[in-house]
Order: sequence, then structure tokens, then C-alpha cells
Amino acid sequence: MTSTMTSTVTDSTVINTMTKTMPADLPSRYEIRNLGPEHSDWALAILCHTNIFYGPLWSSNYKGTEAVRRCLALYEHARYLVDHQIESGFSFGVFDKEYKPKRPESSSPSTTTADGGGGGGGKLYWDIHADPATLSASALLDAMDFPLVSIALSYDSIHPLDPARLAPLAPVLPAYGEGFARLIANDARDPASWRATAPLQVLFRNATSTRRDYEGRGLMKGLAHWLMRWAAAMGFRGIQIEAFNDAVAKVWTHPPPPFGGEAVSEVRTGEVVVEEGDGSVRRPFGESTQTLTRCYVTLK
Repeated sequence: MTSTMTSTVTDSTVINTMTKTMPADLPSRYEIRNLGPEHSDWALAILCHTNIFYGPLWSSNYKGTEAVRRCLALYEHARYLVDHQIESGFSFGVFDKEYKPKRPESSSPSTTTADGGGGGGGKLYWDIHADPATLSASALLDAMDFPLVSIALSYDSIHPLDPARLAPLAPVLPAYGEGFARLIANDARDPASWRATAPLQVLFRNATSTRRDYEGRGLMKGLAHWLMRWAAAMGFRGIQIEAFNDAVAKVWTHPPPPFGGEAVSEVRTGEVVVEEGDGSVRRPFGESTQTLTRCYVTLK
């Protein structure tokens, strides 16, 4: 954890205790845990794989070998995005306690990189230098041999992400920055009405992903509702998340009582056309028709 965050983030013992005692609406085989540095590779792989291959914005523009290339490039350049949030102490994951590694070496002491579920252990077998033409979404998923199955990355907004360190993402996913910029521009709220002025006021969410082989089990919704209760108990008054997926937007704009949710900004990507100085037109979101939504949940 960085020195800047150490002085302001609630003691990790308190976070871990609340994580273990806060009830979750998930089947007993799953457990929500606070993510640590040992989970960084796994969380990053889940984020890259689910977004590039199955996220509506990206999958409409990148297919086949190009999608694989973008996935591996994102894995190479999005480390800071993941680590900043894990280091904050406010990022969580759903673990399958009954997970059985596919490969014997995934359980061996020399390759185990994090606390696992079921038989323990786990490992990621991605090679960013591999020829994208030899890989596929299914092959990359098969190489994700670990028990972490869903993630919800977050950070205290008083400690924002550094735009300069996010710059390497621009060539990989140009629409990422464009989407956020337009969501900010379309947000009509008075910043003073919601922005944090001190720690533990507004939690920012940035990365909601469930592994493809665990979709349809209610893990994203269960983790989201758990996080709302957890953040409220920690003293946060609000949570903000930019949703690039309809299902995520629905969960965060329709939270369980007593919380209130709303869409404070939207971008209809299929309608965005930019006229350049030479008279040509550009569609910054390509073939996408996905609506991007900035959601805000009022906790108190």
C-alpha cells in the first residue's frame, strides 16, 4: 500500500474484519474476499478477458485475432488501473471455494501465487508475447486456472487515479477515454453537491467483471449489493460507477433499500458522430450502439 494511502485509509484489520462479517447473498460455495497484491494478475486477466471479448462496447469493434491482440495489450498496459484500486484496500472478489485447478502445477507451492479455494492455489498462464493468431477467447479462459471468478474494483475518490499513468491505455482502447470524457461532460450535477472533500465519503468503482464460465449465477449483482452495504457500514455516503454494460447499469441504478440509485449521465455511443475540420466524419465508438451510464448510489 502506498504511503499516501496508508495515512488515510481505514486500518486493513478493520476492512478485513468487516469483509468477513458482512453477509452476502451468494450460494455457500462462494466467498467474498478483500483483494490483495497477490491477486493482481488474476483480477487483471478477468478484467481484460471479459471486457474485450464480451463487453458490448469492445466486442462490437474487435473480433478474432484483433480481439486477442487487444486483450493481451490491455493486460500489459492496465496494471496501474488494477493495482491502484487493490492498493486502496477497497477492492473485492468472489472466490469459488470448491474450485479445482485444471493443471497439477497450478496447485504446487512453486506456482501458487495467491490463496485459493477448494484444493488451494491457482495460476494464470498468459504470455503477452504469444502470437495472437494462435490464441482465442476460449484458450485464454482455459489458461485462467484460479478460483477468483468475479471482481469489483474500487478506490476512495479522495485518492484519484493519475491520468498520466492511464495514458498507455489510449492506443489500446481509444474509446475508453472518449467514453469517460463524454460522461463527465454530460453530468449536469453541481460538483459541490456530491464530490468528496475527505476520505470515506465517495467510493469510485472502476472494473466490474465476472469470468465467462461463471456468468448467469448472480455473482455480479450479489457482489454489488454486498459492496453497497459494506461501503455504507464503512461510512461512505455514496458510490459512483461508470457502467459500459446494461446489466451493470441496471444493478447500480436499482439498488436494494434503503439505498437510492440514479443515472446521472449517459452517452448513446451509436449516435455519436464527430465532424472533423476537413469535413470528414468520425465515429469514436465505431460499430457500438451501447449506452454508457454514469451511476450514483446514495448510501446516506
